[in-house]
Amino acid sequence: MASGMVARSGRGPDGSWETVVARPHPRLRPGVISYRGIRLALDGPRSRLETPIGAATLLLGFEGSVRIARPGRPPTTLESVYSGLNTTAAVGEHGGRIFGIEVLLTPWAAFTLFGASQHELTNRPVDPDELPPPAGRGGTGVAELAGALGALPGWADRFRLLDDVLTRWTQAGPPSSARVVRAWSLLRRSGGSVPVARLADEVGWSVRQLENRFREQIGLGPKAAARVLRLQRARRLLASGRSAAETAVLCGFYDQAHLSGEFRAMTGCTPREFAAACGAVAATRSGLPGADRMTGEATSLVLSPNGSAHFSKTGRIA
Repeated sequence: MASGMVARSGRGPDGSWETVVARPHPRLRPGVISYRGIRLALDGPRSRLETPIGAATLLLGFEGSVRIARPGRPPTTLESVYSGLNTTAAVGEHGGRIFGIEVLLTPWAAFTLFGASQHELTNRPVDPDELPPPAGRGGTGVAELAGALGALPGWADRFRLLDDVLTRWTQAGPPSSARVVRAWSLLRRSGGSVPVARLADEVGWSVRQLENRFREQIGLGPKAAARVLRLQRARRLLASGRSAAETAVLCGFYDQAHLSGEFRAMTGCTPREFAAACGAVAATRSGLPGADRMTGEATSLVLSPNGSAHFSKTGRIA
């Protein structure tokens, strides 16, 4: 079953909260990265700026819904949400009450679980039950799974059931290419710094073959995926206190202006604004759980209740 559960909870003037983080069963790793159980009962709406990360996310909602706004698309309100790789930020808002489990997936594992070309699922939130299940999975849908998980009495039982169901779904879905898995692993470990031609040579494909298979099983071409991974590393360094100039050099940007341009394009704010916002969130969180989706990564910003959903307004934080 899922292992290493770490539970945190609290109660204060803003309401009560509980988070439980667990590792999936070894048979699901490394494709399924982590589970995070969430139960919030807060005094009012909360909004988060979600920046692009090198992973796909499946939110299995038991109670409450999330309204998601992304540039160029109308807002969408969903109880359970699948989000593949993205190259732009999004704002998610809920009414203060959320109960569910967030599953973090490698993109190639998501391809197997849902049996759909990941390129069709980038830069937009999706109701996972709208995706036709792979042949062999049977009739169990995400809404049915979420209902079964929510009815269980505790987190250990929920994670155990989730292990079992995701194992069955993985066995029923189309297998991901071993070359895609290797190429993605090399790109991720390098922080997006491996040139595409070298990546193709490492796995024995032409650049065009690599691009086609990446779009199918990762969702983005290798160059776009590298941008996401490079920016993810830059956010982590900035949040740790590194300067923008030092971060630009360490992450392989041409210069500080290149870093700033990528930041604006993919998060809606400058490196300085993001670093300042991360620091302000840490100073004013008042015991509420962190918003970051990946352990040790700066992925999200909690926006103030009166803050705008415009991505340039990330300085307004709770």
